[in-house]
Parts: sequence; C-alpha cells; structure tokens
Amino acid sequence: MATSSKAKKKTVRLASGRKRARQDVAINAANTSLRSRFRTVVKNVQKAVAGGDKAKATELFKSGQSVIDSVADKGIFHKNKAARIKSRLAAKVKALALAA
Repeated sequence: MATSSKAKKKTVRLASGRKRARQDVAINAANTSLRSRFRTVVKNVQKAVAGGDKAKATELFKSGQSVIDSVADKGIFHKNKAARIKSRLAAKVKALALAA
C-alpha cells in the first residue's frame, strides 16, 4: 500500500520540534514563491524570444538575471543550474538581436 504525499504528519512532542515544524511551513511557502517567480521570469523571456520581440526580450532578461541569481544564492536552485539557464537565455536573446 503506497502512502500518499498528503499523509497526516505526526504531532511533534518536543517544543523545539514544534517550532521547527512552524518554521518549515513558512520557509516552504517562501521557497515555493521564489521558485515560481524564477520559472515565471524564465518563461517570460522565452516567450519574448519566441515572439521575436528583441527589445522586450532584452529588457526582461536584464531584470530577470537578478531574480535568477537571488534564487541561486538562497540555495533554492544550484548555482550551476542558475548559471546554465542564464547562459541559455542570453544566447537566445543574443541570437534574436543578431538575426534582426
């Protein structure tokens, strides 16, 4: 019988464990929000590139770099993954600029 991921968690008895559980809820919400922001930034740049809008793609990429870096600094995604995604986005934006 497989356990579902939404299974009821056991109540923690120790005060430090209860505090940790409370903190985990807040940390999880913050990480989820940042992860979502990261994916949205990447998706918006890719849409602008696909649409052929050079100015918008460049602007979105410049503003998105700080979001990508901050997510990597916080350890939500690995630094190498962030660098790889930035590199690929930069290459797409540059190819779009050269094609025009």
